[in-house]
Amino acid sequence: MENLKNILSNADNVPIVGLLFIMVFFVWLWWREASRTDKRIANGEWEQIRAEGQDKIHVWPYLTRNEFLCSLAIMILLTVWSVGLDAPLEEPANPSRTPNPSKAPWYFLGLQEMLVYFDPWIAGVVLPTIIIVGLMAIPYIDKNPKGNGYYTYQERKFAIITFLFGFLVLWLSLIILGTFLRGPGWNFFAPWELWDTHKVVAMVNVDLHEALGIRSKLGANIFGAIIVGAYFSLAFVYYFWKKDGELIKQLGVARYGVLAFLFLTMMALPIKMILRIFFNIKYIWVTPWFNV
Repeated sequence: MENLKNILSNADNVPIVGLLFIMVFFVWLWWREASRTDKRIANGEWEQIRAEGQDKIHVWPYLTRNEFLCSLAIMILLTVWSVGLDAPLEEPANPSRTPNPSKAPWYFLGLQEMLVYFDPWIAGVVLPTIIIVGLMAIPYIDKNPKGNGYYTYQERKFAIITFLFGFLVLWLSLIILGTFLRGPGWNFFAPWELWDTHKVVAMVNVDLHEALGIRSKLGANIFGAIIVGAYFSLAFVYYFWKKDGELIKQLGVARYGVLAFLFLTMMALPIKMILRIFFNIKYIWVTPWFNV
């Protein structure tokens, strides 16, 4: 655990340690307020909640005063932080002596972790773009007919669960994994293990078509296209299976198509991670131009 203590006390990792406590606090705060609102709605107090949401106050001095106090608190925090902790500056870059592990800034560690499982163009461009656009599209896909302006869980289950899964599990967890569990050579180390710079891990990863005995390049290309196509065709299967259901009728064809594509793309990341970590599968679809 000595190595984990050093990571936690590293000045460069202070934002990540603080991020853990901040996210736990705000998720708890949201859940408390949402539970209270859902209980009031269940007790028939919707009109009262709606009336409270329509109350208005002047920006000056109420909001302006609170923002000013918050800015003062942040300035004091940053001042104490900068005085108490030295800036994590290292020696000038030396191409003949690169650090091991060589890590990106903490806010890019999620992307660096995704590079383990996908091609760079997918992990660095496609997936981050889809994640950002998908999170932005959630309120337009899962609309609340009653409006907004109040905390709730029962009325926005899908939107909330999807957002929490995409942001906490698929983004923050990758940052935490890259910070605390990735050591020299970008190898995986448990919290109680010592980071051994001489650790060598056997490269036993194989592509899916190789694991199934397909050796030709054309066969691998066709096989991968069939697998990926079959995965995304699950959206059509579910649509025709549940087309008379309440969810499909509420969303409509267009919104359901966007929702299904974003959801399947999002779930591709944990599926690929499971295949890579537990089954040593590197790529599903191998072509001369790209790999998935």
